Amino acid sequence: MPASRVAATSTPTAPSTPTAPADRGQGGRTWPGLGRHQVTVLSGVGPARAAKLADLGIVNVADLLTHYPRRCVDRSRQASLAELRIDEEATVVVRVDSVGAARRVRGRAIVEMVCSDASGSLKVTFFNQSWRARQLHTGMELLLFGKLEAFRGRRQMTNPLVDLVGDRCGGIIPVYPASEKAGITSWEVAVMVQEAVRRAGRMADPLPPAHRRRLSLLSRTEALAAIHQPESMDQWRSGRRRLAFDELLRLQCALVGRRVAARQRSDGIAHTPLQDRQDLWRRLAASLPFGLTSSQARAIAEIGRDMESDAAMHRLLQGDVGSGKTLVAVAAMLVALRAGHQAALMAPTEVLAEQHYLSIRSLIDGFDVPDASRLGAGRPLQLGLLSSRVGSQERSKLLAQLAVGAVDILVGTHALLVDDVRFASLGLAVIDEQHRFGVDQRSLLRAKGSGGRDPDLLVMTATPIPRTAAMTVYGDLDMTVMTDLPAGRSPVTTVWARDDDQVASVWDRVRREVAFGHQAFVVCPLVDGSESVEAASVEDELRRLEAGELSGLRLALLHGQMPQRAKQAAMTAFRGGEADVLVATTVVEVGVDVPAATVMVVLDAHRFGMAQLHQLRGRVGRSELASWCYLVSRSDGDEAAQRLSALESSTDGFFLADRDLQIRGEGTLLGTRQQGRSDLRLASFTDDRELVAEARRVAVEIVDQDPALSAHPVLAAEVAYFVGEQADFLLKS
Repeated sequence: MPASRVAATSTPTAPSTPTAPADRGQGGRTWPGLGRHQVTVLSGVGPARAAKLADLGIVNVADLLTHYPRRCVDRSRQASLAELRIDEEATVVVRVDSVGAARRVRGRAIVEMVCSDASGSLKVTFFNQSWRARQLHTGMELLLFGKLEAFRGRRQMTNPLVDLVGDRCGGIIPVYPASEKAGITSWEVAVMVQEAVRRAGRMADPLPPAHRRRLSLLSRTEALAAIHQPESMDQWRSGRRRLAFDELLRLQCALVGRRVAARQRSDGIAHTPLQDRQDLWRRLAASLPFGLTSSQARAIAEIGRDMESDAAMHRLLQGDVGSGKTLVAVAAMLVALRAGHQAALMAPTEVLAEQHYLSIRSLIDGFDVPDASRLGAGRPLQLGLLSSRVGSQERSKLLAQLAVGAVDILVGTHALLVDDVRFASLGLAVIDEQHRFGVDQRSLLRAKGSGGRDPDLLVMTATPIPRTAAMTVYGDLDMTVMTDLPAGRSPVTTVWARDDDQVASVWDRVRREVAFGHQAFVVCPLVDGSESVEAASVEDELRRLEAGELSGLRLALLHGQMPQRAKQAAMTAFRGGEADVLVATTVVEVGVDVPAATVMVVLDAHRFGMAQLHQLRGRVGRSELASWCYLVSRSDGDEAAQRLSALESSTDGFFLADRDLQIRGEGTLLGTRQQGRSDLRLASFTDDRELVAEARRVAVEIVDQDPALSAHPVLAAEVAYFVGEQADFLLKS
């Protein structure tokens, strides 16, 4: 989002918005000050050109100066045409020798160009870009980026990226995002940026000198000159590093500020100190058939310390598939119960909520909780499930018991957020699969606290996200990461089945495992068939398998459009061993725990995201039995091949999340798109991991000591100018 638009619509956030400093602030110009100057103050920028710049998101001088080069070209190191090899991608500097008129061949517009450098010539063909015939002319100097091909014995490029460099003859050429079709070239943007840099002069620097020295960062003024007017590639990289750090610091200051403000506003619950709850800890630990992993022990200790504080806990528990997060959540719930409060767990689907209910019930069977109204000071722990399958009479009884404290733990879906769900004393709210909820749902559940006190909040996700990205996506939360897997889990062998023989072996494996008394999942991407999408329909696939590869086996069907009673019956049959194979959609992606299931078959696997496939794989290997995951896909697309190959090679969810980030792009973490270009203009969670961590550390140091940023007015103004609205969207999306 352009800075000008953010500035116009942002609302005060923590840290509080100060009065914006003047155009020239402490030690120089400020971004908010430059944002008050429209681009028409620059020479040669009239209404027509300003309109074209607006299409690029450039309205004011701040927008223009933060329209950074997407790359720089070192002309002294460019390949000559003679050096290029067939199928090699490269950037070349060429002069246009001739450009043909646009013509149509088989319904496609074609423009052909011949260009050259001192070493040779090259034919370039543009398909469906007829405007190139008007844009390009003889004698023009261009940067071309593309793959060299051979066609009828002649070397050529097809639809290369084109940058017009004009008469720039310096060694380092910044290449700007441009809109050649709209009539704005990289070269023209560069000319305007040069004037803006010159007229802006010295910039105020929001980063204290001590931090700049420790991180070896350029000053703001030096960084702008280095990125827009580099004399070397090293200088350009140094400028980029400083300005990328600034982007990350602004965002982290907003998120850390929100966390600090929430703590200051909240009236939390100081739960029972550790020594007073040893009975429940020992009871839980003694009931387990295995010991805690080091990750589980660390997580329980961190959460316990948070819950002892009278400040409300806001913690994210991030763990890979099967890392034992539910056990950690139950341990936290027992802390709340031992202190005389209640706990709630909210899940995104009824299947997952019911699985949590069953898991928790098995862990706490026979537990007592304190009850001062009874002789013996204890009563059996009461667990409740609130879902759409609960009848109205049963629901009324459950809610009445909840309101007087007779239900200790309530598990459910969004149904927990309804107004008539009232707790006597909610001490802990747990939200599972946090990425499926927004901050509004978090707030609604936390508002169920009583007596004006905020319950502690624990949010969990089994969809790993690289730690650097998590620092931003969940920047308002403290974070605990679990990496170990509990004992008794079997590694899952993953196979990408891509031809007839491999697919036949998949069904052979299913039949063999069923013969051993085990079970299997078959997951399809669609419920109903579609002429426009060549993907398996779950209902059609069930009928096909019953008549074909899996004839004679007991198959059950599960998908989200089934009536709730039918879904419950299918899951009960599968869990109870009455069905050999569950043919389903991604409704089984999370929370389904069937230890006897040893095979997961995902059909049309290229149509699923990597995180989804990793989650589906996590439905097997949940016992000591050897397990397999088969990714059935005949797709040979580059991105699908990269995803499926990565899943074949690794079962580490955090490695796969990192790889997914590299393959798909970081997405618009501050917007609605899920992949592609990031709204951080320079900073990258993949390439700038060190900067993300450092920005978080600096933000914590600054905001913890100065929550309102009153001693850092330039930084405070930048946070409000650039980040306010984006942070709101991040936390709600």
